[in-house]
Amino acid sequence: MPLQVTLIQAALHWQDPAANRCAFDTPLGALAPGSTDLVVLPEMFSTGFALDGAAPVESSPGPTLEWMQDWARRLDAAVTGSVATLDQERRYNRLWFVTPDGSAVHYDKRHLFRMGGEQQHFASGRAGLVVSFRGWRIAPLICYDLRFPVWSRRRPGYDYDLLLYVANWPARRAHAWRQLLVARAIENQSYVAGVNRIGEDGNGIGYQGDSALYDFLGMPLATLDQQAVVATVALDECALATFRKRFPAHLDADRFEFIAEEGNA
Repeated sequence: MPLQVTLIQAALHWQDPAANRCAFDTPLGALAPGSTDLVVLPEMFSTGFALDGAAPVESSPGPTLEWMQDWARRLDAAVTGSVATLDQERRYNRLWFVTPDGSAVHYDKRHLFRMGGEQQHFASGRAGLVVSFRGWRIAPLICYDLRFPVWSRRRPGYDYDLLLYVANWPARRAHAWRQLLVARAIENQSYVAGVNRIGEDGNGIGYQGDSALYDFLGMPLATLDQQAVVATVALDECALATFRKRFPAHLDADRFEFIAEEGNA
């Protein structure tokens, strides 16, 4: 059956979780229950990309996770986005995937943005995640992960129909964001969604959004501009399955056990 995916692109209040939850109440409240299957929010949507030790961080479970669970129940839809989370004295950039029954699973960001010093304040995740929801396999990732195709590659044990990226991706690197989303869709023969923020953060870094959803050919199904936008797109699993069967390039993918031999020329 089709999967209705809603992208919510918005500006964020710097280091103010309560204000951000309140702000997202408006676009979420405009969605009719049952009108979507999955709502995707940006990376660190409750605080912005705040990395210093004084930045807000929530325990698990915390108020933002509970807020996500409440909206998932009210909308009868999954809700996902990442939150700065403290777990066993370690801080993680943690993506929560919350379903209408209140269940919550998480993915911790693997690739920490060293140019911003993220690795100095957060611990790196160790494993990918694939969520089965309403007949779809969904693999959520976070921002800088987009630059690492091996980590996101479809493979045995990590197969999916929809690849998600939640992000705080700066405007000055917007071209890379747009091109890499298309590349991940084409090379993995998968739907790919990327949800980015807009506005300016507390460090003076600007974001222009460019949230988008691409099909398995890298063709755009939705491309958002630089404004606060809510877009819902229906994904067709039959079209995806038909294309993969007709053009099974994944069967010729390089295996991870491949090791290049050293030699002298």
